[in-house]
Amino acid sequence: MSQANQTVVPKENSRGRVLFASMIGTTVEFFDFYAYATASVLVFPALFFPNATTINAILSSFAIFGVAFVARPLGSIVFGHYGDKLGRKGTLVASLLLMGIATFLIGFLPPAAGSWTVLAPTALVLLRFAQGLALGGEWSGAALLATENAPKNKRAIYGTFPQLGAPIGFIIANLMFVALQTWTTAEQFMAWGWRVPFYFSAVMVIIGLWVRLKLVESSSFQKVLDQKKVVKSPFAVTMKKHWRPTLAGTFIMLATYVLFYLMTSFTLTYGTQPASVEQATAAAEAKGKTFDAAGFVPGLGIERPTFLTMLIIGVVFFGIFTVVSGPLAEKFGRRKFLIWVTSGILVFGLAWTLFFGPGQGAAMAGLIIGFALMGLTFGPMAAYLPELFPSNVRYTGSAVAYNLSSVIGAAPASFVAVALWKAGNGNTLGVGLYLALGAVLTLVALFMTRDTSDVDMEEFVE
Repeated sequence: MSQANQTVVPKENSRGRVLFASMIGTTVEFFDFYAYATASVLVFPALFFPNATTINAILSSFAIFGVAFVARPLGSIVFGHYGDKLGRKGTLVASLLLMGIATFLIGFLPPAAGSWTVLAPTALVLLRFAQGLALGGEWSGAALLATENAPKNKRAIYGTFPQLGAPIGFIIANLMFVALQTWTTAEQFMAWGWRVPFYFSAVMVIIGLWVRLKLVESSSFQKVLDQKKVVKSPFAVTMKKHWRPTLAGTFIMLATYVLFYLMTSFTLTYGTQPASVEQATAAAEAKGKTFDAAGFVPGLGIERPTFLTMLIIGVVFFGIFTVVSGPLAEKFGRRKFLIWVTSGILVFGLAWTLFFGPGQGAAMAGLIIGFALMGLTFGPMAAYLPELFPSNVRYTGSAVAYNLSSVIGAAPASFVAVALWKAGNGNTLGVGLYLALGAVLTLVALFMTRDTSDVDMEEFVE
């Protein structure tokens, strides 16, 4: 036998390949997702809803932002189906391609004017829907890539690597927006500067594909094939036999989702909104527009590049505490650790106005604390949710739970928070209570769920 025939396909994934492939893929996916999230605050209200009042344009932009969360459960069903029937590798490649193409095309959309008055927002909705489909299949596949290839006592640690894609993708996307806003005029940024991150996504997709195409299937899925236990309809089996862990996983993720989208999309809107009528009038005059006092809601009045920098600093703590969460979840168990962290989120929600109201210094402290809590709650999820399900429906079960939570937790978060802020005429007490309610629901789910640290993922097949 020739040497070439002996080394054509590796028999297992190396540790480095697993960790890097799980992290780079989610980094690309979350970069694309956050590029849209940032643009939905900075650019899209004026670009696609030029005739609406400021607050209504923001609400319309957030409504389209929420379209992806409606698409995500559908993506979890579609990609979960093929991930549990055909394997993790091909599904991960397909989700990455879909996200990359949709994001790249957003960069070519024209403003809503002339013949594009209706077509541009419509195209944005469709591409946003495609992003949601892709992310619906991405997270669970990346989580399984990490945890199904991990030693039993290190699954939570390995699981933090795909989770790191969230802060890394966020930092890259927002650093690009900060740089572009710094190096271009306001007119240049609105004309073409905001498009650059969407074009850049193509480069990141190529890197992600190159890494993922070198993977082989995990031993857990291989055992499903060897035992001929691939199910005909993974979603139907999940809903029939595993609806309890699906429901539990949905609410276990709830506080995490609410916290994250309040800390990113909402705080960016609130933090950069003028703090007074005088400041708002001056900002409108600088843009050549007439100020509408009737629709004005006061914010913190921080310049956008400054607040984006504050967000990036906060997200650094998100990444640090994501790494910290892995060993702690192994030491104390996923359930007990998350109960303590979620209790911290509850207290943070009740104390919300102490951070988001007084000024820039308090807001920076709030961002650091909130993102640190985000890292601690998000990190263990890549191990905890997959461990709730057997190998032959693990992709579908964990994906549906994760993404169904996005519908009730993430999709409405920014929209509801803006509405509560508006109802409070600038006071953010309602926003904090909203976060506290999400934490209470997550605590109930955690108290009703067992710990999964001792689950043997390879042998757990039904």
